[in-house]
Amino acid sequence: MSHLFSEFTLTSPRGPLTLANRAIVAPMCQYAADNGQATDWHLMHWGNLLNSGASMFIIEATAVTSRGRITPMCLGLWDETTAAALSDKLGRARQLAPRVPVCIQLSHAGRKASSAAPWQGGQLLTPAQGGWETKAPSAIAHLAQEEAPHEIDAKGLEDIQHAFVKAAERADAMGIDAIELHAAHGYLLHQFLSPLANQRTDTYGGNFDNRTRFPMEVFQAVRAVFKGALGMRISASDWVEGGWTPEETADFSLRLKMAGADFVHISSGGVSAQQKISLGPDYQVPFAKLVKQKTNMPTITVGLITEPQQAEDILARGDADLIAMARAFLYKPRWVWEAAAALHGTVEASPQYWRCMPREAQGIFNAVRTGQR
Repeated sequence: MSHLFSEFTLTSPRGPLTLANRAIVAPMCQYAADNGQATDWHLMHWGNLLNSGASMFIIEATAVTSRGRITPMCLGLWDETTAAALSDKLGRARQLAPRVPVCIQLSHAGRKASSAAPWQGGQLLTPAQGGWETKAPSAIAHLAQEEAPHEIDAKGLEDIQHAFVKAAERADAMGIDAIELHAAHGYLLHQFLSPLANQRTDTYGGNFDNRTRFPMEVFQAVRAVFKGALGMRISASDWVEGGWTPEETADFSLRLKMAGADFVHISSGGVSAQQKISLGPDYQVPFAKLVKQKTNMPTITVGLITEPQQAEDILARGDADLIAMARAFLYKPRWVWEAAAALHGTVEASPQYWRCMPREAQGIFNAVRTGQR
């Protein structure tokens, strides 16, 4: 039996969420929303990835406030208008695919908000360019040449926490199965964790307990209203001396588990331009392994995992429980089908695709074809 094509169950207060295999579509920003509202691009994109064979699809970083968007083109879930657009596009996409659990990544960009899209340079936008004032744990700019954000006051922290809660309630109402809170890649919750971005002198800055306080408060508030599978994506290392560390990540993950987290998704980097990342296949897997060993909780690994046997080996060693991929799915939307052929696994697929497989890959489709719902 292939490890990659074995089932895995996430437990939650709502009950078990069983995943058909261990391959997950990681969240990928599309910068294709209209004032936070999902568009036909999302309908096409989501329908495609829901037909990928992956066992769970995670919707891109979705802003809980309009000022929490990374760019003016980012997806949002901050009011009934953005919720209606997201619900409409997701509902239509799900009708065109096998039943696949959907997770949404809720996010606030903090000091990395108000930026141009990556293909437009990614720079901080001025108000004249459609940008807005940003807020962060401390008044420290992400880049030296950028304008510093405003430090969030007590009322601001309360408002942002409330925004996460309301977004979670909206996600729940539209039938989303899981939520991932975004505390990675230099965005707001990561900014609180990292001493490079968080230099507050109140109870939300300084030592480990204080720096983890606000992300933990957000998690606990969302846990109180969302009973589906709930987890957090964490950058395990800032890749900068004096920054957030893998050991802190493992300790923080253990606290999340004790607070009711159902999974953690381990990535790295993004909070500092000084980062020196050692890129290579499996480069983030040791971080996931450390967290899994420390917490014994469901752990997702991600980053330069591109080959079926590579994913199989990670799981066989017990370094992680689930494999997330992003760009690999953009380049090969049926990556899981190829992996099933290589590893003798099976997948669900819409009946319109049943006749497409080459002769050597016949037999990968499950005998019980649930098809469209």
